[in-house]
Amino acid sequence: MSLKNLYLLAAVLGAIISIVFYANFVAAQGIDLVAFVQALFVNGATGGFTADLLISSFVFWIYMFSQRARGPQPWLFIALNLGIGLSCALPGYLYARERAKGIV
Repeated sequence: MSLKNLYLLAAVLGAIISIVFYANFVAAQGIDLVAFVQALFVNGATGGFTADLLISSFVFWIYMFSQRARGPQPWLFIALNLGIGLSCALPGYLYARERAKGIV
């Protein structure tokens, strides 16, 4: 399997797994933004993971904007990051970058 296809597979799996967790939350809590944000910081473990994810996402955004001339435009991947998660957006960006370079 090529690296490009591995990135695509990781993006799809990242989307599916994230959506399953979000769907389980919505099934249990309904669409409740306050409860969702509270759950992100319910204890030290989840707070640490959440902080790590937020910092990683911010760094990813900075990287994408710094690479605009050489890579895909960042807006789609920012939307994926905010709507699904970094586990979909980052490998999706890497896939698009490899695809743009013409690497098979």
